[in-house]
Amino acid sequence: MTFSEIFSCFMQLIYPENCLICGENLVQTENQICLSCLIQLPKTNYHLQLDNPVEKRFWGKIRVEHASSFCFFEKGAMIQKLMHELKYRDNREIGEILGKHFGMDLAESSFYQDIDVILPVPLHKNRYHKRGYNQSEEIAKGIAVALKKPVDTQIITRAIENPTQTKKGVFERWENTTGIFVVNDIATLSDKHILLVDDVLTTGSTLEACGQAILTIPNIRLSVVTLAMA
Repeated sequence: MTFSEIFSCFMQLIYPENCLICGENLVQTENQICLSCLIQLPKTNYHLQLDNPVEKRFWGKIRVEHASSFCFFEKGAMIQKLMHELKYRDNREIGEILGKHFGMDLAESSFYQDIDVILPVPLHKNRYHKRGYNQSEEIAKGIAVALKKPVDTQIITRAIENPTQTKKGVFERWENTTGIFVVNDIATLSDKHILLVDDVLTTGSTLEACGQAILTIPNIRLSVVTLAMA
């Protein structure tokens, strides 16, 4: 063992890190989530299914090649704890960790083998500066490591800072997101297969609005993934 590894083991004995879900001490090879809790995550496995419930959310709205969510979202359940860490407790690392695990699943699916570039759903610059990071971008970074594909955060931007979606109904969410995304470099994405990444799928209105902007690009193919689905 190197000195740094020995020192890390020593520090874990004095200041043990705990699993974000169950609170048990983590071993050296675990990062924020213990193996037991990782195994128990409520995964959808929709990345292996055609015409799955995530894809059906977009039928008749936008044209997607494939769509999937990593986990089911339930209030009070383990995935909500992790999403709360990511969005409200400045724990951007958990987004990348979960993104890597999701990306490893996507890498096993034939549906996502020909992805060219990964695009996180952008935040408006004001909200980005307030939070300090984009949670969807952190998830995308993790997926990119597993898929070995580039992440681009400049090609599509959010031009309008729309109000929060939390307490809005389906129509209000759709109305709240219409026309808020802008594609800045059409030529770069032409003839590409894009993977659009967001944190949680609820009504899909934000992803729909972002997808509509992307689908104005000639010969584009669009797939969509989220970390969780409600």
